[in-house]
Amino acid sequence: MNERHNIPERSPADRRKDFFEVTSGFDKQTAMAEAFRCLGCKNAPCMQGCPVSVHIPEMMAAVKKGDFAGAAKIVKATNFLPSVCGRVCPQEVQCESKCVRGIKGSAVSIGAVERFVGDYDLDNAKTAEKPEKIGKRAAIVGSGPAGLTCAATLLNAGFDVDIYESLHRAGGVLVYGIPEFRLPKELVGKEIDNVIALGANVKTNEVVGKTVFIDELCSSYDAVFIGSGAGLPMFMNIPGESLNGVLSANEYLTRINLMGAYKENCITPVQRGKNVIVVGAGNVAMDAARSAVRMGAESVTVVYRRGREEMPARKEEIRHAEEEGVKFRLLANPVRFTGDENGNLVAVECIEMQLGEPDASGRRRPEPKPGSEFTINADMAIIALGTSPNPLISRSCPDLKTGRRGTLETDENLKTSLENVYAGGDAVTGAATVILAMGAGKKAAESIISKLSGEQ
Repeated sequence: MNERHNIPERSPADRRKDFFEVTSGFDKQTAMAEAFRCLGCKNAPCMQGCPVSVHIPEMMAAVKKGDFAGAAKIVKATNFLPSVCGRVCPQEVQCESKCVRGIKGSAVSIGAVERFVGDYDLDNAKTAEKPEKIGKRAAIVGSGPAGLTCAATLLNAGFDVDIYESLHRAGGVLVYGIPEFRLPKELVGKEIDNVIALGANVKTNEVVGKTVFIDELCSSYDAVFIGSGAGLPMFMNIPGESLNGVLSANEYLTRINLMGAYKENCITPVQRGKNVIVVGAGNVAMDAARSAVRMGAESVTVVYRRGREEMPARKEEIRHAEEEGVKFRLLANPVRFTGDENGNLVAVECIEMQLGEPDASGRRRPEPKPGSEFTINADMAIIALGTSPNPLISRSCPDLKTGRRGTLETDENLKTSLENVYAGGDAVTGAATVILAMGAGKKAAESIISKLSGEQ
C-alpha cells in the first residue's frame, strides 16, 4: 500500500513511430489501490498546491469506495476538465509536492487518479441538464482552458454564453499546441461537447479584433471575458532566421496537431526535417522535439543556453524525449543560421555558454564563452523560446490597458480597464500552465457573477 503505482507507458521503440498516446492510465483496481495510499489529511495540504482547489481527499475517499461517479462530481465542482488536467498538469510541483506521503516516500499519484476519474466521467456521465436561465449574457473570447472554464462556470450559473474562437476548431492550445501523444484530441472534443451540452454557442472563425470587436461585444453582452491566450511566438533575432527551414514551435505544432500534418496526404503539410534542432527547453520544446522524431527525423537535438537543472520542462517530458532518442546540447546557444544558395537552412552556428550571476528571474544568467563557437548541421530549426499575447485585440481596442509585454492588465478580480470586461489565462500572465489558465477562468466567472448580481 505504501508503494506508488506508476502509470503504464508504451515502450519508446513503439511510441516514437506514431502519435498515439504514450501513457494508458489506471484501471479501476489500480486507481482504487492508489487512492488507498491517501491519508485523508484533514488540513488537505495537497489542495493548497492546486490552482483550482480540487477537493482531493474527498475525491480519493470516493474512489476508495468505488464511487467513481461521485468522485467525478467532487472534482468537477472546481475543475471542469479533469481528463485534461490529469494528463498535462505539472502535479509534481503542485498538489503532489504538498502530499504528506511524499515527505518520507512517494507522493500519492493524484494526477493519475484524477485522470482516471475524468475519463470514467466522459465514458459514463449522463447528459447534463441545462441550468435555469437568469437573463444574463456573456461573451467568451477564446475557447482554450481559460475560456472553457469561464464558460462552464457561467453556464452553470444560468448565463447565456457565446464563445468566439478565431480558429476553425474549438479548444485553443489544447488542440493546436499539445500533441496527440500527450493529449488525444478526441478526449478534448468530448470535454468541449460537455460545455456545449450546458448551452454554450461556439462561434468558430471569429477573429476578435478583426471580424468582431470588443466594443461590439460590450454593447451586446452583459459581460465579456478575454481568454485569448498567448499565441505570438518569440524569435531570436539573429542572422539567417528567415531561411527556409527555420520556424516557430507554434507553427510547427499547429500544423501537426490542428491541421494533421502527420497524416498521409495531408492538404496542409509541414516540412519533415532530417536533422532537426529545437531551441529552448520548456514543455513546448519537448513537444516539438518529440513530434520531429515521429515525423521521421534522423536526428533531433535540443539546444539550450542553460544547464539541465534549469530546464523548465517537466522531468517526465524530458525523460520521455531522451527515451525516444532526442539529444541535448546544453549550455549552448545559436548565434547564426546559415543557408545554401537556395535559401534553405544547412547549419546552425552556436556558441558555448557558462552560467554567471543570477538575473531578474533568480536563475543564473547564461554568458557566452569567447572562442567556443561550433556548428551543428541541420536542415530544420524549431524556435521554442516562449510566446506573448497577440496584439490584435489590444490594438483594436485602445482603451484596453496592457503591460510591457502586451499582456492585459487586470485588478484582483480579473477586471480589465473596461467596464464589465474581464480577462485571464495566458493573455494576462503570459505563457503558463493549463491549470493556471483554468483557475483564472473560474475566478473571472465568479467575479462576473458577483458583479452582475450586485454582491461585489
